[in-house]
Amino acid sequence: MFLNTLTPKFYVALTGTSSLISGLILIFEWWYFRKYGTSFIEQVSVSHLRPLLGGVDNSSASSSSSSNGDTDSSRQSVSECKVWRNPLNLFRGAEYNRYTWVTGREPLTYYDMNLSAQDHQTFFTCDSDHLRPADAIMQKAWRERNPQARITAAHELPVKYVRAVNVLSARLILRCCPVCATAYILLAEEEATTIVEAEKLFKQALKIGESCYRRSQQLQHHGAQYEAQHRRDTNVLVYIKRRLAMCSRKLGRTREAVKMMRDLMKEFPLLSMFNIHENLLESLLELQNYADVQAVLAKYDDISLPKSATICYTAALLKARAVSDKFSPEAASRRGLSTAEMNAVEAIHRAVEFNPHVPKYLLEMKSLILPPEHILKRGDSEAIAYTFFHLQHWKRVEGALNLLHCTWEGIGVINSLLFHEVSVYPKKELPFFILFTAGLCSFTAMLALLTHQFPELMGVFAKAFLSTLFAPLNFIMEKVESILPSSLWHQLTRI
Repeated sequence: MFLNTLTPKFYVALTGTSSLISGLILIFEWWYFRKYGTSFIEQVSVSHLRPLLGGVDNSSASSSSSSNGDTDSSRQSVSECKVWRNPLNLFRGAEYNRYTWVTGREPLTYYDMNLSAQDHQTFFTCDSDHLRPADAIMQKAWRERNPQARITAAHELPVKYVRAVNVLSARLILRCCPVCATAYILLAEEEATTIVEAEKLFKQALKIGESCYRRSQQLQHHGAQYEAQHRRDTNVLVYIKRRLAMCSRKLGRTREAVKMMRDLMKEFPLLSMFNIHENLLESLLELQNYADVQAVLAKYDDISLPKSATICYTAALLKARAVSDKFSPEAASRRGLSTAEMNAVEAIHRAVEFNPHVPKYLLEMKSLILPPEHILKRGDSEAIAYTFFHLQHWKRVEGALNLLHCTWEGIGVINSLLFHEVSVYPKKELPFFILFTAGLCSFTAMLALLTHQFPELMGVFAKAFLSTLFAPLNFIMEKVESILPSSLWHQLTRI
């Protein structure tokens, strides 16, 4: 009876109102996406509705993945990060401070140093540090903004306790070993004025860090507190070994550095957050060991892993190396591109598509500055960091920069041979809810128009659709009426 009483005007009003509401939602979603780069509905559902429904938010998911060592979830959380720590970052005391001594200006921004302080507190501290005075001092040292205040706080621990070993016993240094290890790290990073001095301090930190790691490894299953301490000690040990390998690389002992990096990656294969493979790629390129470079790329140039300029442009360099010495645009226009040349040009296009800022630095069209400690993926900072360390490798391969220049400039003959235009910086994909509301608005607007033009026909279709939609409910109601006594059913209907 209800369906039969509905008039065509009702369907026109219903569809028109639905189209208007969905259109307003679409306009708001598009404005929010253009201003903040994300969907409002998606953000609200993830941030507020998921915790109410018993879901896990991003922060807890990332912490659980790091504690459980779940590779897939950690990769997913890492791939969503926008700012990454530069895996080839320089030493503050031995390298960055040289710029300050010469120019009197700071090479790093406050934002960059603040991110580094947050990284240090994440990697080198744990929840139980406040229980011991020595750990509390180092926690305060990592939070200090003034470099001299951090160095002074770090000096209080290693000097104090190392001297106490001569008087008391070695047990005291073992009790405070995590703090002493991180104190040596801070001194090596910020006080050492040469790489040789930094290496000596890191070697002292390594002895303490290894003993602490072995000790916490035995106790990690005794509770959550011991597990957190073991995770902290693991981060400290990996950081020390990686920086020691970088010291060897900077001091010319490249083969030793490669061995240290390989051993570190075998010992801790799940700690991909340090991106040690990028340090390994740069060292292998310095040795011109291109076969091993290709093997590393085959392992890490995977669709499930987050890309980087180092991976994309190193893959392009290897492809270009095979053809760059004989490549000529004029010859290519006459005879066409060979298969190897096509692969090289395609690899360069993929690299430029990932980060279009790199070619200007590699071709020395823009001035190069000191790389920051943190980089924005696909941004100008990543291009600076990559070029600062890899420009020499491109220059070493004859004709590689020429091929890069020809491909990047988009010479017409190469583009015509490739059957596509020059790659551009990839745009953000539209969120699902914008596409959904756009489709909903278009669909309801079309229904409103059809209902207005053909009211009788659309009324028949609407009644048929609603009858089909409510058919299962009618079937259930009939079954209930047949099962329940008529008197009981009469009382329920009255209620």
